[in-house]
Amino acid sequence: MSGEYITAFREIGCDRSARSMLIHSFSKLLLIMILLGGLGMGYLQAQSLLVPMDRQQQNHLRAYGLAYWTLEQEEKAEWLLNYRGGSFLLPDLPSVRREAAYRGVSITGVDAPAEARIRATIEGTNMEAVPLEQAPKVAIYTPPNSTPWDDAVTMVLEYAGIPYETIWDYEVLEGDLSEYEWIHLHHEDFTGQYSKFYLTYAGAPWLQEEVARNQEVARAGDFADVPELKKHIALKIRTYVENGGFLFAMCSATETLELALAAFSVDIAAAYSDGTPPDANATSKLDWVASMAFENADVQIAPSINAFSDIDAHQVNTPWRKELGVYTLFDFSAKFDPVPAMLTQNHESVLPDFYGLTTSFREDRLKSSTIVLGQEGVWAKYLHGNFGEGTWTYFGGHDPEDPEHQIGDPQTDLALYPNSPGYRLILNNVLFPAAKKKKLKT
Repeated sequence: MSGEYITAFREIGCDRSARSMLIHSFSKLLLIMILLGGLGMGYLQAQSLLVPMDRQQQNHLRAYGLAYWTLEQEEKAEWLLNYRGGSFLLPDLPSVRREAAYRGVSITGVDAPAEARIRATIEGTNMEAVPLEQAPKVAIYTPPNSTPWDDAVTMVLEYAGIPYETIWDYEVLEGDLSEYEWIHLHHEDFTGQYSKFYLTYAGAPWLQEEVARNQEVARAGDFADVPELKKHIALKIRTYVENGGFLFAMCSATETLELALAAFSVDIAAAYSDGTPPDANATSKLDWVASMAFENADVQIAPSINAFSDIDAHQVNTPWRKELGVYTLFDFSAKFDPVPAMLTQNHESVLPDFYGLTTSFREDRLKSSTIVLGQEGVWAKYLHGNFGEGTWTYFGGHDPEDPEHQIGDPQTDLALYPNSPGYRLILNNVLFPAAKKKKLKT
């Protein structure tokens, strides 16, 4: 008991009753002070950090990296679907605050009453709080040597600070893909036709290197040619999805993976890639039961036409190329369709389109089980679906911030686009496997 309290007792005199009442009052006051000052500091400080993902966020892309980093520290995290652009709720720890400051990510402290209000809002509207359990292990399927063009997913993972490993054909054929929760396919041509650049860039050193590298792998694996090699790679990737993997692909990897699966027993490759002309009746022989997303497409077997099939609606490198417009993200119920809702979280709903070797997808080429997440007019831009125990997501186009990307162009500097809504869609997919597994309607 402090000196001033003792003095007060002395001044009361010999009135035992009054002294007893005062002692009781002081004891209660001390107990409250101890609880608030020691055990109960959480009532005086924020207990969570809100990472807003609406237009108040100064760096959307690195906010995903912050959420991923938090999971790496084995801390809890929640994804607040449809709440302020798909915000994150992280624990209020000094380490998390330091990391947010380092990454330039906007955060707001949230005390218990404020968090209760957030949860009440989520409960009563088209929103949902989804626990994130652990940081998924990420791999990028990409050639071992650098190419003259960049890969959007590689760039945004680097910028966001999300670690990844690289794999290619050797690892797919001989390794165990199940060690990765999430695999992205670099803009590969799984038909084995080198993106049909052969006739245009036959003398280019980068193409010669690509041809030699693929032929070496084909010989090492006892495959007759590169198209046969790529068909077996496509089959391995489909098996990865079927066994529970999360697959993400952009640009030509979307369309050509499906063509390689459907044409597993049919020659659709130009003679320059396998030494034999393609089957003139290839379209009628394709087995679309083997594919995951598309069906009933007409394959483009002319070697001089830089297109793979009529799955792609824009046909960017053909005389019948379509002009770019904008695509719209669909609004899904966070409570009843949490998976599509997760994949479309954004602070913008209408985004500028961008070209790739495969830019968009004709809707009359989609299987009935394919979910359209985003659409440009009558064409689909962003797709998702289940296959076996796993899922796949396809995003048309090459670079969300470079609508007319050309071979040899410098890579996009994402420091200039920290709030890119298009790149956000990629990062939604990276965190998707971290979500707590529920019985979800998709």
